[in-house]
Amino acid sequence: MTDGEAMTTAEAGGSTTYWAPGSHILWRYRQNAGAAFHIVRPVTVVRDDAELLAVWLAPGTECLKPALADGTPVHREPLRSRYTKPRTVQRDRWFGTGVLKLARPGEPWSVWLFWEPGWRFKNWYVNLEEPLSRWAGGVDSEDHFLDICVYPDRSWGWRDEDEFAQAQQDGLMAARVAEQVREAGRAAVESIRAWGRPFSDGWQHWRPDPSWAVPSLPEDLDRTPAHVSS
Repeated sequence: MTDGEAMTTAEAGGSTTYWAPGSHILWRYRQNAGAAFHIVRPVTVVRDDAELLAVWLAPGTECLKPALADGTPVHREPLRSRYTKPRTVQRDRWFGTGVLKLARPGEPWSVWLFWEPGWRFKNWYVNLEEPLSRWAGGVDSEDHFLDICVYPDRSWGWRDEDEFAQAQQDGLMAARVAEQVREAGRAAVESIRAWGRPFSDGWQHWRPDPSWAVPSLPEDLDRTPAHVSS
């Protein structure tokens, strides 16, 4: 399957282009206080239709990630200065096991599945974010800091509440947006409690096609395209 190979389905009010399974696209996040992309991950399409986009981030994939200008890894910088110190971006590899990402059109979060080595399922991870915007080469969003971890026994817990609070304090998120994120989080929790989709869909038993090649990180990874739809 070549990069960008897709099929087009006509819908009321227009048409949406869907990528065929095995296509390579980019999953990107903009900076929270700017238009530049600071997270870019090449992924392989598992499923794409009017109900769901599912992609696979393979182990060893070269990605773009944020870094502090002085060389300190972001996660090692004290929280009080993590978002205020000068930043840059760097290329690196996705280490460890791969990640299956699931996103439904218009939903303000995506659900990620993690495994331990040997395909022992670890957890679902609800990443609260701006609804994905589609373009010819992939999807774009903005991360909203706050997350939810969901475990195989259906228990769950909030993640990164301290980062969510610090981001607001440092001016990376307005109070209005923060309340919208909280509202999205509460909606996600209701879905978890009801054990709705995608948690009930059995994706933890999914496995990637062994013939799939690991997609590459293109040189023009930060291009600004015309967006197709959300």
